[in-house]
Amino acid sequence: MFILDVTCGGGTLVMDEMIPSLVSTAIDLIKIVVPILLVVFGMLDLGKAVMAQKEDEIKKGQQTFVKRLIAAVIVFLVVFVVEIAIGLVAPRDSNENVWGCFNCLVNNECDPA
Repeated sequence: MFILDVTCGGGTLVMDEMIPSLVSTAIDLIKIVVPILLVVFGMLDLGKAVMAQKEDEIKKGQQTFVKRLIAAVIVFLVVFVVEIAIGLVAPRDSNENVWGCFNCLVNNECDPA
């Protein structure tokens, strides 16, 4: 297997092509798996609570679902929050190096070395 190097940020950072590929794949998996797990665990929690037919259990199941929903939204939006933070620190037009590396790692759109 032949390993290629890729660059980002106008050639300021050279790395193995597997690193941005793995990072972008992990981010894509998080974007898919987190909502699916939220739905599955939410159905289990609320279904268990409804089957118990106790008002306390139903409220506890709803609270658990809301907590998981908040955690899922936080995890799901991490990339968006990081993009905003980078935008505040380094605007797109003034520093292409930071945006080039961010785009390379998140979207796997790197420059060949």
